[in-house]
Amino acid sequence: MTEELNGRRSVVPETRELGQLVRMLEERGAEAIPCPMIAIRDAPDAEPVAAWLRWFVKGTCDDLVLMTGEGLRRLLGLARRIDLEPAFLDALRTTRKITRGPKPVRALREIGLDADIPADEPTTEGIIAAMRRLDLSGRSVGIQLNPGNPNRRLVDFMEAVGAVPYPVLPYVYVSEADDARVLAIINDMAAGQFDAIAFTSAPQVRRLRDVARATGRDADLLQGFRRIVVAAVGPIVASELEALGVQVNITPPRGTFFMKPLVRELAAAFTKDGKADAG
Repeated sequence: MTEELNGRRSVVPETRELGQLVRMLEERGAEAIPCPMIAIRDAPDAEPVAAWLRWFVKGTCDDLVLMTGEGLRRLLGLARRIDLEPAFLDALRTTRKITRGPKPVRALREIGLDADIPADEPTTEGIIAAMRRLDLSGRSVGIQLNPGNPNRRLVDFMEAVGAVPYPVLPYVYVSEADDARVLAIINDMAAGQFDAIAFTSAPQVRRLRDVARATGRDADLLQGFRRIVVAAVGPIVASELEALGVQVNITPPRGTFFMKPLVRELAAAFTKDGKADAG
C-alpha cells in the first residue's frame, strides 16, 4: 500500500469493475466515493443478435471488428445459451480480427485467441486508418457496435471501399444509480467536496450530463468539473468530456488505457508539488 492519495476524495462512476477500481484507489490512500452511472445488460431483443451469430458461424465473415471486450463476451454468452458456442469459437479462429484498443484484445486472449490487426488508435478513426491498408473489396465484415452509436462513419467507410458490413449490437446501457444519487454527486462536486473524478467510459460522462440537464444543473456540473481533477481512461472518454467544455487533466500514456495506469497517473499528479492542477 502507498499513500500518494492520502486524504483525497475521488468519485468513481465505474460499474462493471467498480470494486477493483475502488480497491486500487484505496490502496493509495484515497477515499473512493462510488456512484455507478450505468449498468450493462444484454440486448433486450436477443433475436437480431442470435441471427447475426447464426450468420457468423457459417464461416462467411471475412473480418470482424471488435470495438469492446464487453461486446465479445456478450456475443460469446448468447452463443453459449443457444448452443452455438463451439461453432462461434471455430469461426472466430478463422476470421481476421480487428480490434479497437486493449480491451477486446484482452477478451480474445481469455478464449485463447489473439487480435490480427490492432487499430492505430483506440478510436473509430484508428480502426479506419488500419483498415485503409487492407484490400476490403468484396469482403464481409462483422462490426460489433457500441450502445447508442450506429457508427455510420465506420459503416460508410466500409461501403465506400467495397466491403459489406454486418453490424451487431449485443448489449445496452441502462441507468444504475438513481437520478437523486447522481444529482447529489453533482451538488457535492460544485461545492468542492471532492478532489477528483475518474471516468472509465464515455456513457458515464453522458449520464452525468443528462441528469444535470434534466434538473437544470448544467452550470453546477461545469463548476464542479473546474474545481476537481478530471481523469479519463483514454481518448474516447476524454473527447466526450471535452465536448462538454471540460478540461481533462489526466489520461494514461498511449497504449496503457487501463484502470491501473489511470490510478497511477492520478496518484502521480497529486504527488507532484503536493497537489494536482484542476485547471
